[in-house]
Amino acid sequence: MEYRRFKDTVIIRMDPGEEILEEMQKVAEQEHIRLASVSALGATNDFTVGVFDTAEKKYYANHFTGNYEIVSLTGTINTMNGAYYAHLHLSAGNDKGQVFGGHLNRAVISATCEMVIRIIDGEVDRVFNEELGLNQYRFD
Repeated sequence: MEYRRFKDTVIIRMDPGEEILEEMQKVAEQEHIRLASVSALGATNDFTVGVFDTAEKKYYANHFTGNYEIVSLTGTINTMNGAYYAHLHLSAGNDKGQVFGGHLNRAVISATCEMVIRIIDGEVDRVFNEELGLNQYRFD
């Protein structure tokens, strides 16, 4: 992985075998990013995404292997209890044009990943909402 920071924007290139969430956290911590929007594209051959069941208040994971193009990766970096927190969703397409996606749990790069992090001047923490079963933005 290599990256460069240009004022409020960080451009990252991830390489084969690297895991997206791990590499993104390294950059966010090195650059002291507390609030940002994230977007990316690339290729993965091993990823897990989840879908939240609102009735059961839990995520169900789907694991995929093979050749997939990351057609969309979007989300946020912020904090929870003052510590690093990320919330990303990924959609990836196979060789038949079928796209699978959801809440990103893990994705290993097969060719490359090109990520853009737009840093926002501020801080928004998260708190667990028991009624929903999710970590939500807290504005106080």
